[in-house]
Amino acid sequence: MRSDQYDRGDGEFVDKLVHINRVAKVVKGGRRFGFAALVVAGDQKGRVGYGHGKAREVPEAIRKATEQAKRNLIRVPLREGRTLHHDIEGRHGAGRVVLRFAPAGTGIIAGGPMRSVFEALGVQDVVTKSTGTSNPYNMVKATFDALANINSPRSIAAKRGKKVSEIVGRRGGEVSAKEQADG
Repeated sequence: MRSDQYDRGDGEFVDKLVHINRVAKVVKGGRRFGFAALVVAGDQKGRVGYGHGKAREVPEAIRKATEQAKRNLIRVPLREGRTLHHDIEGRHGAGRVVLRFAPAGTGIIAGGPMRSVFEALGVQDVVTKSTGTSNPYNMVKATFDALANINSPRSIAAKRGKKVSEIVGRRGGEVSAKEQADG
């Protein structure tokens, strides 16, 4: 049972329900059913987190997952506030995702669980590819693995002791005056 329809904004946060799983525990009198929910929450300005909540009732599982997602936010630097700074790959279990930055107007080209992450993050243009498992938990965790390793040109320049312009180079087809002189 899967639903992406759940979308509630608490002030600054947007919550996306990625997956609900009904689980059963076999006891002497029969089966006791419970629910597990996977929720992604973000501020659509570069912060996003995911949470996993379990309870006997669906609303309670969603509430627990949402609280956990808001506690576990990560900050992702965005290029021009709309896309990623560079291509990156993430892995978790058998799931592997490739995230690529995209020009303006491309939109979010991503499947199921990854789309929810990017909508909550505030990314407007990205192209993704997932291989391996289609398990929503592993897909979300692989996406977060990739997002956690994204660096902005400013942070890379600071680590290397260089100027941002030296790091960026020919991004977007722009040719610097130095490169034109070289030839």
